[in-house]
Amino acid sequence: MTTARTDVLAVTADDITALLLDVRQPCWFVRSGGRIGATSDPAVAARAQVLTAVAPLPPELLGDRQFQLAHGVRAGYAAGAMANGIAAPAMVVAMANAGYLASYGAAGVTPAAVDAALGELAKTLVGKPFACNLIHSPTESALERAIVDSCLRHEVRCVEASAFMGLTAEVVRYRVAGLGVDRHGQLEVRNRLIAKVSRVEVAEPFLRPPPEQLVRSLVAAGAVTATQARLAEQVPMADDITAEADSGGHTDRRPLLVLLPELIAARDRSTLPAAAAVRIGAAGGIGTPAAAAAAFALGAAYVVTGSINQATREAAQCETTKQLLAKADFADCTMAPSSDMFELGVQVQVLRRGTMFASRAQRLYDTYRAYAGIEDIPADLRADLEATLFRRPLEVVWQDCVTYFTERDPAQLVGAAEDPKRKMALVFRWYLGLSSGWSIRGDADRVTDYQVWCGPAMGGFNNWVAGTYLAALSNRQVADIADQMMLGAAYLTRIAQLRTAGVRLPADCTRFVPRPLPRR
Repeated sequence: MTTARTDVLAVTADDITALLLDVRQPCWFVRSGGRIGATSDPAVAARAQVLTAVAPLPPELLGDRQFQLAHGVRAGYAAGAMANGIAAPAMVVAMANAGYLASYGAAGVTPAAVDAALGELAKTLVGKPFACNLIHSPTESALERAIVDSCLRHEVRCVEASAFMGLTAEVVRYRVAGLGVDRHGQLEVRNRLIAKVSRVEVAEPFLRPPPEQLVRSLVAAGAVTATQARLAEQVPMADDITAEADSGGHTDRRPLLVLLPELIAARDRSTLPAAAAVRIGAAGGIGTPAAAAAAFALGAAYVVTGSINQATREAAQCETTKQLLAKADFADCTMAPSSDMFELGVQVQVLRRGTMFASRAQRLYDTYRAYAGIEDIPADLRADLEATLFRRPLEVVWQDCVTYFTERDPAQLVGAAEDPKRKMALVFRWYLGLSSGWSIRGDADRVTDYQVWCGPAMGGFNNWVAGTYLAALSNRQVADIADQMMLGAAYLTRIAQLRTAGVRLPADCTRFVPRPLPRR
């Protein structure tokens, strides 16, 4: 990165940019000898007429310092979970080694594989920060239980809870099981919880202590102790709440400009004293330093990225999918029925360009709504679905479902035996569930069926890095992107401060261009 001399007056756009990029130093704008320029040398500033100045703004000062202290990280930046293990252990390790928080994408991964991954992460990252995703599974409660069992077994000290519409016994169990008293007799919260929400009414239960009835049932089952139950009355369910705006995957596509202030206001209205310490972060649409800077300006304690990390070297996505992501623009996303909440009509945001998944998934949902069971589907429609989507008879698909749920959640088969519509839902979810796996593995004959969770942040990122070293997929490393995002956010925040003070900067100074940073 270029640097400007600090002992002379910077007057060119390049020199002013270099001064402002040195975010750990102050920068004065002065008039001297009939010229207006900038300097970071206090001696030069002392000899001139100071017009305005910006203070040092290291990236670590963005957001809430308590987030960094609580999670043992160096910045208010996290890589959120991407389901089916796309947020792979390699990504979690890379971020942790760089001093950032990342969440393992456990949703959609078999319990045995999750347990193995968490065991390996716990051994590899002793004393370093990492989290595990716990996604709400309304039709498969056994999955929630298995994830919590693994997190407690491997002493995973942070969970990112997502897609919860209300509190469940398992998310409460994780939180309460981590409560204790230290050697000084003070309350100790060992299990941290980050709740990802997109509605105020969903956030509110996480701002309160866990429901007494749920805690009592956990005590009765021996899952938590009576002492932990009493301590639970003093703490809110979450340490952090992430405002999930227009993100990839599960999303309500809420505008961050509205959602984040609403959640901050809800936190501030809480009557529980401990809720005042709950930090509110921002996710969804965070694909550029400008977006991150805007979130911090709105009061975000931290920012969370997702879509942009899918195209990094550490992500568990195939090369073909990463190429599709690298070509995406911010308008190349659409909504499609989700696999895990199919019957409820819940949708996920996916990549539209280069794949037909969204339209095909919607066709399945429309069919599900129209008919009472597989046997009621008209013969011509059924034949077309078998030929184009499933590529096999539905009876064969059902046998795959039987094999799958016998191992994973046998209760699903009981429900299907009693309700033909339930059976049809499981068969249709076969396609929805496997489509993301085809993308991850890179099944060449299923490219048009790839389900790629993606939000508009991906297009914003691609436009920002166009023409720079980050345009090449081979150069996209998740921790390096985090560094660039945070440095850029600090730089652009200083630009905004100067604009507020009335400084008119050359246009070239107002953009942050990613440049390779020195290795740590």
